[in-house]
Amino acid sequence: MHTELGKIASLLETAKEKLTPLQVSLDAFGKKLAFVIIGLCAIIFVINVVRDYGLGESFMFAVALAVAAIPEALSSIVTIVLAIGTQKMAKENAIIRKLQAVESLGSVSVICSDKTGTLTQNKMVVSKIHVAGNTVSAKELDLNHPLTRDLVEMSVLCNDAVTQNGQSIGDPTEVALNDMAARYDLAEAAIRSASPRIAELPFDSDRKMMSTLHERKGRLFMITKGAFDVIIKRSKSIAAPAGARTATRQDLDGMEQVNLNLSREGLRILAIAYKVIEDRRELMLSDEDGLTLLGLVAMIDPPREESAKAVMDCVKAGIKPVMITGDHKITASAIAREIGILKDEKEAMEGYELDKLTDEQLSSAINNISVYARVSPEHKIRIVKAWQEKGLVVAMTGDGVNDAPALKQANIGIAMGKVGTEVAKEASDMVLTDDNFATIVKAVSNGRSIYTNIKNSIKFLLSGNMAGILAVLYTSVAHLPLPFTAVHLLFINLLTDSMPAIALGLEPHNKDTMSEKPRNINEPILTKNFLAKIFLEGAVIAASTIAAFYYGLYKEGVGLGSTMAFSTLSLARLFHGLNCRSRLPLYKIGIFTNKYQWAALFIGAALLTTALIVPAFQGIFDVYPAIKNELHLVAGFALIPLVVIQLYKTTAAALNKRRFAKLLSNEQN
Repeated sequence: MHTELGKIASLLETAKEKLTPLQVSLDAFGKKLAFVIIGLCAIIFVINVVRDYGLGESFMFAVALAVAAIPEALSSIVTIVLAIGTQKMAKENAIIRKLQAVESLGSVSVICSDKTGTLTQNKMVVSKIHVAGNTVSAKELDLNHPLTRDLVEMSVLCNDAVTQNGQSIGDPTEVALNDMAARYDLAEAAIRSASPRIAELPFDSDRKMMSTLHERKGRLFMITKGAFDVIIKRSKSIAAPAGARTATRQDLDGMEQVNLNLSREGLRILAIAYKVIEDRRELMLSDEDGLTLLGLVAMIDPPREESAKAVMDCVKAGIKPVMITGDHKITASAIAREIGILKDEKEAMEGYELDKLTDEQLSSAINNISVYARVSPEHKIRIVKAWQEKGLVVAMTGDGVNDAPALKQANIGIAMGKVGTEVAKEASDMVLTDDNFATIVKAVSNGRSIYTNIKNSIKFLLSGNMAGILAVLYTSVAHLPLPFTAVHLLFINLLTDSMPAIALGLEPHNKDTMSEKPRNINEPILTKNFLAKIFLEGAVIAASTIAAFYYGLYKEGVGLGSTMAFSTLSLARLFHGLNCRSRLPLYKIGIFTNKYQWAALFIGAALLTTALIVPAFQGIFDVYPAIKNELHLVAGFALIPLVVIQLYKTTAAALNKRRFAKLLSNEQN
């Protein structure tokens, strides 16, 4: 493909969409889980057959146990939690286009962001101009000086922004040029009427300039506006009060120094040049050579007030913020330094420098580069790929058609909602309605919290299921009657695998979420530590369930024992939802801060009580009628795991606090 749009289309085809970390983890998790549960159920089936329960009964029980043990609602719960997360994020100006992006945000290690409009206010204001050897404030222009007036008027003529109903519409840079003229009561319409546009060469990212052809009093002249480093190379003369003269090396060096000084102030520099065109009413690219440099316009797009804090939050959270811009390196570095992205000038690189690096050299240098200036669409993709090859999750912002390939290549493509093109939005995973970098950081925080909530839901489901399996395994090995019937197992599955798990997904965000490092994309959900906690918490619930079973068994036989075990396990799992809210004890996160968890607990307890005491349901759910007299003991047995696990968390929190205080004391000494 030979056109620019063709190149972008080709890049879109080569950029591959990535599986999210959660998709990868859940896939591995599901295979391991199915293997373990089927193995345990097979063991229990064999034990029951050996104990003369009969093939049919043993098989039905093993199947019911497998159904109850495998959290088949997990996929649905994960989807529901992610969907709820998207609603919350939409209220905070981040619209999620792909559900998986919610979770991927929590693993983001690098945020590659545009400068203009995302880190800055996207409200360009002309600060200074340089003309006829003088740099003056835009607030103190002398329009009686012919070159100053020419500069202001040409800035309006070579400009696509328009004013409608008193409001300027168009590119912020061009709007700023119109506003400069309006400040001195120079009417945009009058200027353009006196010198109508006849032809144009539109701006593109390769040329970094635009040109327009105008006619005034029978004479044709071209105005060119663009990046200083491009215009200066094409200028052979320079405007002066006495008339244009051939530019000397001293003139060009002087303009270079002016550009450098203004750029160091964080100003964006545009050069304005012109050229007389003889007897031709069309433009060719070759016309943009041999220009007469008129002057410079220096604009500022101040950083957003919240950008510096957002960058600080990124660093605190172990996320590297990277600025990628089409502006000059010096200008970009000034803004990046002000908001905390750049610490050293060596951390900035221009596109041509990037071109000189091999992929291996870029991989070695990329950790130390925080600002990329004068970049192309191909550069953006190289930068994203270089980070991804290090195993990191990358978020990339963009607004134009040429940003689409990089947005698609990134793990999280983020399009601008206000100024973004439809192509960019279609290629993105998330759209910012306020075009604000701080919104990205909020979204990352939400993503981290949502992943934690999903993990807590998984822990709740698996530890509860583990309790049931351990209870059955124990009674089988101990040659005791089975503690549950198949109906009991299915009821427990229905009661506890839905509402409490979803409620955990609605847990309020932890304020310390952004104090932790990003989760390793290759880290599985089922880590050894996580599995150990699931097993231990399941064992505590199983022990309480077995104790209740023993009580009922020795008091009135298998009927009461089975019902005691069934009701205790059901209620204990409902209480266990409170344990799974956080790794911290309840008093540290607020006992009643998750109203949904309490609602799930009360509704579940009400349904269980109905099944236990209503005669019509007792027969359906194999409930022993005398259980009505033992409900207080059921509640007591069910509370034991909650109390034990909360005591453990309280002790662990106290020990961690003591270790931290000791470490801090050692560092101070």
